[in-house]
Amino acid sequence: MSYLVLARKWRPQLFDDLIGQEHVSQTLKNAITADRVHHAFLFTGARGVGKTSAARIFAKALNCQEGPTTEPCGVCPSCVEITASRGIDVFEIDGASNTGVDDIRELRENVRYLPANSRYKIFIIDEVHMLSINAFNALLKTLEEPPEHVKFIFATTEPHKIPVTILSRCQRFDFRKIALGQLEDRLKFIIDQEGVQISAVGLSMIARSGGGSMRDVLSTLDQVIAFCGEQVADEDLQSLLGLVSWRILFGSIEAILERDARQALALVQKVDEHGHSFRQFCQQLVELVRALVVLKVADQPGELLDYSENELRDLRTLAAPAGLEDLQRLLSTLIRTEADLAVSSYPRLTLEMVLVKLASLPPGIDVAGLVKKLEALERRLATGGLPSPPVAASAVCSRPPVADVPPPAEAEEKKPEAPSVAAGDKSWAGLVDFVKERRRPRIASLLEQSSLLLLELPRLRIGMPARYFSLTDSEMRNSIEELAAEYYSAVVRVEVEKVKDEAKAPPSLHQTKAQEETDRQKKLKQNAEEHPMVKSALEIFGGKIEEIRPIDKGFV
Repeated sequence: MSYLVLARKWRPQLFDDLIGQEHVSQTLKNAITADRVHHAFLFTGARGVGKTSAARIFAKALNCQEGPTTEPCGVCPSCVEITASRGIDVFEIDGASNTGVDDIRELRENVRYLPANSRYKIFIIDEVHMLSINAFNALLKTLEEPPEHVKFIFATTEPHKIPVTILSRCQRFDFRKIALGQLEDRLKFIIDQEGVQISAVGLSMIARSGGGSMRDVLSTLDQVIAFCGEQVADEDLQSLLGLVSWRILFGSIEAILERDARQALALVQKVDEHGHSFRQFCQQLVELVRALVVLKVADQPGELLDYSENELRDLRTLAAPAGLEDLQRLLSTLIRTEADLAVSSYPRLTLEMVLVKLASLPPGIDVAGLVKKLEALERRLATGGLPSPPVAASAVCSRPPVADVPPPAEAEEKKPEAPSVAAGDKSWAGLVDFVKERRRPRIASLLEQSSLLLLELPRLRIGMPARYFSLTDSEMRNSIEELAAEYYSAVVRVEVEKVKDEAKAPPSLHQTKAQEETDRQKKLKQNAEEHPMVKSALEIFGGKIEEIRPIDKGFV
C-alpha cells in the first residue's frame, strides 16, 4: 500500500475536527439544524487552513444517509465516497485548470440532472478566482436560481479577484489563520499517534514554520520524520528548517541593547559557522524585536504573539530595560537590512556593519518627554521665570591683602613685547597691509610670520623664523626695502635676523591675531555658558556646548 502523507491521513472528517475555524463550523451546523442551508457558499482564507476540508465535511453532512446532520456518520456509502474523493454526486473542480466558459457551460448542463444516489448535487470549485470573466458571467444565472437539488461551494485565497456579482450571490465565510497553540496541540496529538518523539521546543519550531497553515505544518512534520526518524533532536530540526537557535537570536538582541558590538560580531560568526542564511537570521531578528515592541505596548501580548510561556518570560526580561524608541529604531533598521541582504554581494559584512552600528548608537530620546520639556521651557520664557546668571565668586568674597598672598615660587617668564617705533603715525601692521594692497602676497605672508625687532628709520630690523629664513635672499630684502620706502616715504635699510627661539621674540602679527581670536572664542564661550537661556536648555536636554559660532564680528 502506498504511503499516505500526514496532511491527507489526518484531514478533518467532522466539523469539530476543524482546528481554529469554530466560527465557521458553528454557523454551518446551525444552518443545517434550522434547515436554512443557502445554495451558494464562498470559503475564503489563507492556504492550508481548512477551506476544502470544510467543504467536504459540509457535503457529507448534507448527503449523509442519516442526515442532513451536523455529525455525518462516515460509514454510509455517500460519506465513504466523499471521503475518498470519488462521490458521483459531489464534484471537486479545480478553478485553475477549468477557467474557460466552455467548462462552465458543461457544468450548467450537468446541473439540470438530478443526483444519482444522494440528496444533493454539490459542486466544490477550488481557487474559483482563477475563472475567466466570461466563465463567471456564464455562471451568474445558474448561481442566482439553481435547482433545489444543487449546492455550490467556492474556495479561494484571493476573494478580491472575484466579481461583485458573484460575491453578492454567496454566503461568505472567512477562515482564519490557525493560532500557534492550536497547531502545537494538534501536532502533539498526531506525533503521539504516529509514535514520534519531539520536544516542546521542537513542536513550537515546526508549528511556527507553517505561518498559521495546518497543511504546511503537517508537510513540514512529514519532512522532519523522514529526516530524523522517530527520535527528533532540536539541533537536527533547526538544521533542517534553516532556523537560528533561540540562544543566538536572544544573545544578538541582548548584545545590541547592551552596546556590546564585539559579542554581536561573535554571534554573527556562529551563524556563519552553522551555515545559516544571513537573510533568514535577519528575518528572525525582525520577528524577535517585533515581539519586544508588542510586549512594551500591549497589556495582553499573548494574543498578539506566537510564543510559548517560557519564551514570553525570556522576552519580558530582555525588553524590560530597553526603551520603546530604541526598539522601534532597531526594528526599522533590521527591516531595511533584510531587504539589502537579498541583493548584497557581501551579506555577512552587510549584517556585521549594521549590528555594529546598532550596538554603537546612543540611547534614543523619549520624544514625548522631550516635547514636555520644550513646553515647560516655553512657559518659563513666556513668564520670565528663567534663573539669573550666577554672581562671580569675586563679587561676593572680600579680596585678601596682598601681603597675605604668598609669592609664586618661580616667576612666569613673560613673552617680550614689540619695541616702540619711531616712524610717525605709520605702524608695522600698516606696512604689512600696504604690501597686501600692492598684491605681493608672498612678501606679506613672510612679514606676518616675522617679528618686529627695531623700527628706527632708516633702520628696519626683522626677526624671521628659522623655517622661513632661507627665503629671505638679497632679492627679497631689496623688494621689502622698496615697499617699506614707498610706505614710510623715506629711505629704509632692512635687516633680517634669524629667530631660533620664537618664544623669546616679540609676537608676530600672525601670533597676535591668533591670540586675539582665542581670547575672543573664550569670551564668547563664557558669555554663552553664563546666558540663562543656554543654561536652561543644557539643564533640560542634558547636553553640552560643542561649538560656538559668532553672529557678528564683535562682542560685548
